[in-house]
Amino acid sequence: MTPNPDREILIQNARCILTMDDERRELQHADILIRGNRVAAVGQGLTAAAGAEVINAENCLVTPGLVNTHHHLYQSLTRAVPGAQDALLFGWLQRLYPIWSGFGPEEMRVSALTGLAELALSGCTMTSDHLYLYPNGSRLEDTIEAAQEIGLRFHPTRGAMSIGESDGGLPPDALVEREEDILNDMIRLVDRWHDPAEGSMLRIGLAPCSPFSVSRELMRDTALLARDKGVMLHTHLAENDEDVAYSLEKFGCRPGQYAEDLGWTGDDVWHAHCVKLDGQEIDLFARTGTGVAHCPCSNCRLGSGIAPIRGMRDTGVKVGLGVDGSASNDMANMAAEARQAMLLQRVNLGADAMSAREALEIATRGGADVLGRPDCGRIAVNACADIAIWDLGQVESAGSHDPAGLLLTGPTKVRDLLVNGRKIVTSGHIVTIDLYQTISHQNTLARALVI
Repeated sequence: MTPNPDREILIQNARCILTMDDERRELQHADILIRGNRVAAVGQGLTAAAGAEVINAENCLVTPGLVNTHHHLYQSLTRAVPGAQDALLFGWLQRLYPIWSGFGPEEMRVSALTGLAELALSGCTMTSDHLYLYPNGSRLEDTIEAAQEIGLRFHPTRGAMSIGESDGGLPPDALVEREEDILNDMIRLVDRWHDPAEGSMLRIGLAPCSPFSVSRELMRDTALLARDKGVMLHTHLAENDEDVAYSLEKFGCRPGQYAEDLGWTGDDVWHAHCVKLDGQEIDLFARTGTGVAHCPCSNCRLGSGIAPIRGMRDTGVKVGLGVDGSASNDMANMAAEARQAMLLQRVNLGADAMSAREALEIATRGGADVLGRPDCGRIAVNACADIAIWDLGQVESAGSHDPAGLLLTGPTKVRDLLVNGRKIVTSGHIVTIDLYQTISHQNTLARALVI
């Protein structure tokens, strides 16, 4: 839904606006004027046309909407599954694959609705999603419809698995697809749904699941297809020691070299995790403009390690944040994810390794840049009106001396959220769907999946 281009909203008298613009301005007691779906002005003493809606942001921090660069929305139906709670990556997957085999279109749609609502309440306005299994008639459209219903800006990726257990892969044969069918569906989805325009609410990416679940040929063919169609590429890479060992054994090289050999580097590519990238691989990503989706909570939960984000940032690698799937996080709170990113760099490298402001920049502008969206992730004239308003009058912020220290104090739930100039969260409540009904339906579906 696109707002009337002449409709105005005035966010008035914010205690602090962290713009994340090119100058990284921080404005005190300032306003934001939204016209239609764009930011029209940022500054003090702004006025709006007669009849404009005014949002009082007194004692609030205002930031760009947070950007989630890696998720598996379907996994919100399989949180805290016994037998998977304490497993490493490969064992965790082997426990969950049989449950995921029971999914169908309704499970995909409702789990996406739930996951998107959780993201929105944590300040997220734009998210990617990596859906790489399609059992029982499921389609990427199941998640697209959910995103359109809730109103978030959406970058779904058509994932895939093609090497099953009988061919030496990790997933069960029932969850893999023929590579010809995968490529044909990728073409169908891009032609039907991808919107490359500035301000787009929906862009499709292509995303074979991982080097251990698809063939070398599918990786290469997908890269060629993506370049032909002008869409982005995404996959998991160098997630943990098992991942690197697999690459060395099967391909005779490290994951970064494998990616480069198959055309999987460039400013139209972003990789998830990258916990085990070495110095040469970091230099490769910086040189080629390849992005990284950093998933600190999932990396901790699965015992994968601490990604070298400080080294990546210092070398010039584009880094955004991802909550990853809710079966490996097991939540999807972008504000909490940003705090975890900051704390992990500090515990690894020292208290001055990453500031709260830098972590928040990674969660906003950084993620938008990884997804190829310079029109998002910042509050500036002509930027998309994706804005999060945080109430600093709650107990989490009591006694705080720095209104911009959101990740040090909280809150981790927004008061108000606007996406494309449309109100999605008001006074801490989702207004585009019946959240309680969705949660009830989700829990009914989850109980039916237990095995």
